[in-house]
Amino acid sequence: MSEENKHTCDCGHDHMEEELDNIIILNDENGEEVQFEFLDLIEYDQEEYVVLLPVEEADEDEIGEVVILKVEQTESEDEESYVGVEDEETLNKVFEIFKEKFKDEFNYVEE
Repeated sequence: MSEENKHTCDCGHDHMEEELDNIIILNDENGEEVQFEFLDLIEYDQEEYVVLLPVEEADEDEIGEVVILKVEQTESEDEESYVGVEDEETLNKVFEIFKEKFKDEFNYVEE
C-alpha cells in the first residue's frame, strides 16, 4: 500500500481512500437500517465472508467490533445476501485470516 493512498482518520486507523465511501446499509432484526464500513472479503472453506465495521456515533475511546457475515448468492447476479454465521469455529478462523491480513493496520484487543 503506497503512502499517498493512505490517510489516517480520527479513529487512528489507516484506510485506503476508496474504503471511506464503501458503506453498506443492512437492515437489522428490527427492520432498522444500520450502516457498516466494508473492510474485506475473506474466502474460507470454499465460502466467502464479509468483514464489516459498524458505522456508529461512538466515543473515540470505544473499541469497535467487526461483524462477520457469510455471502450467499441470490437469483439476481447484481445482488448478494448476507447471513449470520452460527459456527463459532468458522467465525474464529475467518477472523484469524482477517487479523493476519491486516496486522499492520489495526490494533486488536483480546477479550
